[in-house]
Amino acid sequence: METRVAVIGIIVESNDSIEEMNQLLHEYGTYIIGRMGIPYRERKINIISIAIDAPQDIISALAGKIGRLSGVSAKTAYSNV
Repeated sequence: METRVAVIGIIVESNDSIEEMNQLLHEYGTYIIGRMGIPYRERKINIISIAIDAPQDIISALAGKIGRLSGVSAKTAYSNV
């Protein structure tokens, strides 16, 4: 199956969903190239970027599951490669 490279940008506004989000990231870990998290203490949010190489349906499923978590928003940018 053909894969795509993408970045999922995540903003966490509520710490209540962090454990569930980390569980999702662990579940999809075989596709994840890397992860960077930045705590923005002044705004009391966390900014996370996930680099992923996976079939498009897998990327969409992960981003959708993350975006449905309470206090979390996610957007995906795909490469043309």
